[in-house]
Amino acid sequence: MIWKHRYTVLGILFLAYMLCYLDRMAMASAIPFIAHEFHLSSTAMGAVMSAFFAGYALMQIPGGVLADRLGPRAVLTFSIAWWSVMTALSGAAPGLASLLAVRVLFGFGEGPFPSAASKALSVWFPRRELGRATGLQQASSAVGAAAAPLAVAGLVLTWGWRAVFYALSAPGIVIALVVWRYVRNARSDSRHVTGKERAEFGSPEDQHSVNPTSLAAVLGVPAVWWCAGCLFLANLVAWGLMSWLPTYLLQARGFSVEKMGTFAAITNLAGALGYVWGGYLCDRFFAHRMQMPIIVGLLLSAAFTYLAAVAPTGEWAVAGLVAVFLFSNMAFTALFTIVLVIVPKQDVGSAFGVVNTAGQLAGVLSPVLIGYVLSATHGNFELMLYGLVGLTFVAIYPATQIKKSFKVGPLFQESQ
Repeated sequence: MIWKHRYTVLGILFLAYMLCYLDRMAMASAIPFIAHEFHLSSTAMGAVMSAFFAGYALMQIPGGVLADRLGPRAVLTFSIAWWSVMTALSGAAPGLASLLAVRVLFGFGEGPFPSAASKALSVWFPRRELGRATGLQQASSAVGAAAAPLAVAGLVLTWGWRAVFYALSAPGIVIALVVWRYVRNARSDSRHVTGKERAEFGSPEDQHSVNPTSLAAVLGVPAVWWCAGCLFLANLVAWGLMSWLPTYLLQARGFSVEKMGTFAAITNLAGALGYVWGGYLCDRFFAHRMQMPIIVGLLLSAAFTYLAAVAPTGEWAVAGLVAVFLFSNMAFTALFTIVLVIVPKQDVGSAFGVVNTAGQLAGVLSPVLIGYVLSATHGNFELMLYGLVGLTFVAIYPATQIKKSFKVGPLFQESQ
């Protein structure tokens, strides 16, 4: 295989996304130790984890619009540099109020990143490769989430929880510079793209310089709303699991810190495999029926969440959660890929921003709601998991409506 520059772009985005989730999920692993120092209740712990999503959700649509108008390069660079500074400030927070403020600002700066990254994929990859590219990019988030418990466990035990955030801040500045150097706004802007690679696309480039349509026009596409509804419901489950998984393993299943880190990493690595698998399935078998991996993935995820809830041992619960992360992330890849093809390329940033706003609003609500439920039920994690099973089933309905709602446009068509 001849190496193409779009693979370099994907590799850089992979590293950036991995760091994005490593920084973000470090809080989920560090929160039990922060709670001990700051004397936080379960509700306050949930508020700290939700604070990030408040700023993050607010910037999804503005970030997508900026990516469509300015191109992904500047938006990605700024976003990565901003969240790297906020990571360090998270470690310096002297108390709950300051930590909440920093986490909101953290999310505010990181918010434009997903839309800009997806915009870059839509520019740099032909239609026939978008599923695999999206799956690999999303897999990096699971790798980052998997690395977080392992990194946090070692650093916390040696230097305390604050060292975790200091250590994670420096790599982001380096990656921001690499993005600025190699991830251009269009293929024609890069001297690394050969004529042969450019010819593979077979059609004039859709790039950010093409005037995007209005945000109102994007909001008028029914499929965008069905994708948003599906992501909102599915993310209530996903962020509930990811945010509370370390605490669940420590408190409900009685694992040690070291064992918690290992098992949390295993579940997230299964999620990385699910992302890649989902991308392959979309490109190879479901190019015209991308809603099918979503429906099947969510059904299987609900079944294994129930099995984890009733598992007789902690090890069996982890086995069930491994399957949950595998199948749910398979569904997420299909959902994110659909968003890239339901509108013209010049509007991808805005469409992704709209859909991801719904997903991140779920991230705001889920950790704090689960914290409230756990406080009200005196730490009944089994009841929490039953609730997540029900939400997963509800999320299936909007997935069934995505293709039906799209009357005119590029959805599921064979195109570059």
